[in-house]
Amino acid sequence: MKFPSPLNGRNRIKRVFPIRNPILWVVLLTSLLLSGCVKYDVGLNFDNSNSGELVQHIKLGERLTSFSGDSVYEWLNSIERRARELEGKAQRVSQEEIIVRIPFSNGRELQEKFNEFFNSHTNQPSKSVQSESDSELPKIESNVLLEQNNFLLLVRNRLIYDLDLRSLSLIASKGNVLANAGSILDLEFSLKTPWGAKNIRLTETAIEPEKNGNRLVWKLQPGELNHIEAVFWLPSPLGIGGLLIILFVSGGLYLRYNFMPDPRIQFPPKAAAIQEQ
Repeated sequence: MKFPSPLNGRNRIKRVFPIRNPILWVVLLTSLLLSGCVKYDVGLNFDNSNSGELVQHIKLGERLTSFSGDSVYEWLNSIERRARELEGKAQRVSQEEIIVRIPFSNGRELQEKFNEFFNSHTNQPSKSVQSESDSELPKIESNVLLEQNNFLLLVRNRLIYDLDLRSLSLIASKGNVLANAGSILDLEFSLKTPWGAKNIRLTETAIEPEKNGNRLVWKLQPGELNHIEAVFWLPSPLGIGGLLIILFVSGGLYLRYNFMPDPRIQFPPKAAAIQEQ
């Protein structure tokens, strides 16, 4: 009678976890080591209703850059190019870290530049990299809306930001789940205003921001539809300038007729006629 030979350690692993694709295991183990390797911060800084800037700070971990190769650096280069196209500046802190600043002068310009910079068409690598895996790139929809109401000296602003990150719920390759994107991506959106802002929470599951002085910071959730709303007030330079002009003219007229002699008395008509002769 023949008895089945006992399974050794290696055979047991194969029986419990059948390895059909060794490359998949390599990618899986690598992805597990890449926890928090991408820090992506987007911020809106307002000085007044006619001045502000869009700030983007990206920092990649060394493990990610060594694993992804040239495609990651090409993506950072594309961000620099798009910033220059929108009259912005890009500061390359290091090969893996970049800070982008794009100015805007009003709400409409903010919407146009923000949505153009982050839309799904321009937010892809260059053609040389894109041609390799167009179908595998996740589609991310981003849209910002700024409603402004002018009250002469002040402007009431209502910011609405929708970011669809449901395509990043899982990092996968050919249908095989590799890792949870939340363990790899650290995404933040911040809003800084002179007098602070008030978060509008429409649902119980809405993101609750952290308050740091006059700045609100939201932790974005990969794999979900992120919706952010906030209300804040900004000074209006146009209204304040108009008020100062009115006050200056009114003060001049007051001084002219109350503290200065009447020119009709100082220069009577006869004296003026003699001077003309």
